[in-house]
Amino acid sequence: MEWQQLEYFQTTAQLEHITRAAEALSISQPALSRSIARLEQELGVSLFERNGRAIVLNRYGKMFLLRVNRIMKEYQEGMREIAELTSPQYGEVSLGFLHTLGPQLVPELIRQFRAEYPHIQFQLHQSNTQTLLDRMMNGDIDLCLTSLRERDTPQQIRWAYLRSEELFVAVPVGHQLAERGAVRLDEVGNEPIVSFKMGYGLRKITDELFQQAGIQPKVTFEGEEVHTIAGLVASGLGVAVIPDFQGIDRSQVSLLPVEWPLCRRNIGMAWTEGHYLSPAAEQFRQFIVRHFDTISL
Repeated sequence: MEWQQLEYFQTTAQLEHITRAAEALSISQPALSRSIARLEQELGVSLFERNGRAIVLNRYGKMFLLRVNRIMKEYQEGMREIAELTSPQYGEVSLGFLHTLGPQLVPELIRQFRAEYPHIQFQLHQSNTQTLLDRMMNGDIDLCLTSLRERDTPQQIRWAYLRSEELFVAVPVGHQLAERGAVRLDEVGNEPIVSFKMGYGLRKITDELFQQAGIQPKVTFEGEEVHTIAGLVASGLGVAVIPDFQGIDRSQVSLLPVEWPLCRRNIGMAWTEGHYLSPAAEQFRQFIVRHFDTISL
């Protein structure tokens, strides 16, 4: 059974006349009659009662037409949805981002973008770097805002640098270092460490910073979000290396700049090379590049 046969049947059933149906479909009457005959042969029943060129659906035809109408409606709606999703003005962007980028950066980017493209919709996915990259390579996510380094980037991932963020040593207020203007990372080498869970980009970065400082960190607690880490630090459960983040209670936690080693992380946008980006997603990718005036690596 071919799709064209269903179209021919639907039109013929609606017009109940071979000649008019053939004219509407821009085919010859014999070609239309042969198509209907093949369809009936495949179904094993007649669909019409014939009276010359005029035809009327029988009970089998009426039942089958209901199904065909549903199929055709689903097809047309699918075509419409795809057209909307692939329209640069009416499409959809599937965006992944780190928890730490959720409160400020992502809402601001979307707000500014939708001022130019108000009809584009977003699907938002918030998780750790590895999960986001896995989902992006599987095609579930168009673009990721995450922390990456070029040496950690899988071969099929394209990466555009957006900005660099300073990382601070967080200590509870009242800690012996809390009033210092800056510290060396090795000064907290004997402290219990509150860190991020394995698989999080910040965990990999901080582990490497500790290694660079000659520290074997004693990780006593692990969290998933900066607020959780900062709360554990405020409770006196250890110190941490985190970015400055809106909502951290500075009356409970002191954030100290690090003199050595250089404690920063790069924030960038990633996408999968060779994967299709809808016009809407490509518009958003270019918008972010323009917004940060970035250079793709």
